[in-house]
Amino acid sequence: MFGSSSTPRVLKAGVVGIGAFGRHHASKYSRIPGVELVGVADPSLDARRHAATTHGVKAVADWRELLGAVDIVSICTPAVTHAPIVRAFLNADADVLVEKPIATNLDEADALIALAEVKGRVLTVGHQERFVFARTGLLDYADAPLEIECWRTGPWTGRGADVSAVLDLMIHDLDLMHRLVPGGVADVQAYGRATHGRHADEVSALVSFDNGTQARLVASRISPIRRRGMRAVYADGTIEIDFITRHVRNTTGRALGALELGDPLGESVASFVTAARLNEPSLVRPEEARRALETALLIDEAAAPLGDTRETAEVALYA
Repeated sequence: MFGSSSTPRVLKAGVVGIGAFGRHHASKYSRIPGVELVGVADPSLDARRHAATTHGVKAVADWRELLGAVDIVSICTPAVTHAPIVRAFLNADADVLVEKPIATNLDEADALIALAEVKGRVLTVGHQERFVFARTGLLDYADAPLEIECWRTGPWTGRGADVSAVLDLMIHDLDLMHRLVPGGVADVQAYGRATHGRHADEVSALVSFDNGTQARLVASRISPIRRRGMRAVYADGTIEIDFITRHVRNTTGRALGALELGDPLGESVASFVTAARLNEPSLVRPEEARRALETALLIDEAAAPLGDTRETAEVALYA
């Protein structure tokens, strides 16, 4: 990673998919010292024009044109396209940050993790809220909560509709849940409701762990009310966090850092850049993202047979 001098070489960065999230990834790369944003890819002409004007970089319709031209890349495309695009960039010797979920089935996730290991490349997943929690210190406690409740709801935007609300929204809370509760999942019960297609837009789930912890989770992308929060009940009290108001209620007596939302996406991208430069694991390891995916798929299966394999027009454009 380093040349003959003490100055690190510039990492060439790319972004595939420059919609709602991808354009932010591009902005983050453009501001990190030692990183040069060299190209973006998106099937939308308007998106490409905006990126080319904003960042002065090459903007292409076909992501394959970036293969071999970048050292690091963010994949911000529809979830069902993640696996083939990530695989191609790993094979092209690029380090990869893929937005959640890592893939849409376990076989794909396992194959990507194995390929990253063989190629010696960094593979990390955009579970950005891990950075917010890491600052509070909540993830540092050795004892698992007795109960967990998570809620994540908001109105319909049309984004992420290629998968269920579980893989689109609840996956964030599942990642945090598994960081709080070690061990395996004993049972999953769930209910789903679809209004805009065959994939569930609203899901309620009860996850029971081998150690006795129970987690209740709700995710909705069709709610008129925007809510994001978590409640963890411990033997010595309760910690409740409202991410919208940033209010924290703590009756445990455990010291917690302030809930500073800051710039979790910026931290995620910066952490990825550092990991790629040093060839070290990032904060979110792919095996952890795979664990969240496994539970998400169990919830999807328990909720109802709502999903199908039809691709949206947007998804097909990335094929």
